[in-house]
Amino acid sequence: MLLRRMLIMLGVVALVVLALAAYKGLSIYQQVQQFSVPQPAISVAAAQAIERPWQSRLPAIGTLKAFQGVDLTVEVGGTVSDVLFLSGEKISLKQPLIQMDSAVEQASLATAEAELGLARVEFERGRSLVSRSNISKSEFDRLSAELQKANASVAQLKALLGKKRILAPFAGTIGIRQVDVGDYLSSGTTIATLQDLSRLFVDFFLPEQAVPKLAIGERVRFSVAAYPGEVFEGAIAAINPKVEDTTRNVQVRAMLDNPDHKLLPGMFANLEVLLPGEQTVVVVPETAITYTLYGNSVYVVGEKQGDDGQVVKDAKGQAELMVERRFVETGERREGQVVIHKGLAAGEQVVTAGQLKLDNGAHVAIAADPANAANSQPGVAQ
Repeated sequence: MLLRRMLIMLGVVALVVLALAAYKGLSIYQQVQQFSVPQPAISVAAAQAIERPWQSRLPAIGTLKAFQGVDLTVEVGGTVSDVLFLSGEKISLKQPLIQMDSAVEQASLATAEAELGLARVEFERGRSLVSRSNISKSEFDRLSAELQKANASVAQLKALLGKKRILAPFAGTIGIRQVDVGDYLSSGTTIATLQDLSRLFVDFFLPEQAVPKLAIGERVRFSVAAYPGEVFEGAIAAINPKVEDTTRNVQVRAMLDNPDHKLLPGMFANLEVLLPGEQTVVVVPETAITYTLYGNSVYVVGEKQGDDGQVVKDAKGQAELMVERRFVETGERREGQVVIHKGLAAGEQVVTAGQLKLDNGAHVAIAADPANAANSQPGVAQ
């Protein structure tokens, strides 16, 4: 009786073990079948690498400066008696700007001129007498020195009077005046700024490695924030003969005409130096490049081939596409395109959107709309 119960229990245990083994085997079989099913193609956007003429450029940032620009100051102190300009007006060369009180200097000049007249009369009389030996030569020399001293005194006072009247050193546009009638101005006080806006300089810096590529007359193209979308052009006018010790950059100055006075000194310029000559290069969209610490790469789209070397086709009879990750040597970037120096040939297709879900050899399908491929990937920035 006991043996019979034991046999029944062993039979039940064996049936349970067999049932569990069958269930596990069925689960493994289903998983194997699932993985053996071909994975659906990953939707990506693609573009062809093309050849195009490319002019090399040197990017830089610069600052606009006036062809001539100064902050007008007074050289001698005095009280302002008249302001002869309006803020912001066009000024001509030698136009009077400020008149300072000069009554004391004019009185001193009248005294000096009277002394000069007397010295001249005595000198002429002495010259007549010395010719007849009526006075000594030393006395005549003293009269000559007195005449020269009187002339110098008059010239000095005239120069001082001239400094009491401020004239424009060049033609240009004057800024907002900083003085009023009655103000006492000490030496060095600023009156206003004067800027010649007919032509402008653009000063910028480039690395010392760019020096061999620079030459006088090369074109410079730049834009400013005040006029978005508008491009201005000038030409290199000077290259500093010294490289800065701290930055190892060389200063370059370009010049351009500014007939409408649209551009103002001090504006920030985002510029490019257009190097002479064009060469044919291979370019791809900038979104096709994957940048990593190990190098830059692209996913090249190609037809999948079987073990027999034949193109593999899908159920619709179309060739299946796969991607190959290929490292490339990139160059300049401009206007959404990147120059490829090595690793890619013109005509090859590269993935431009959808790279996050790809790996080498992945099965892909090219989407008709690049935006759809980008939207199909979670985490891709729009």
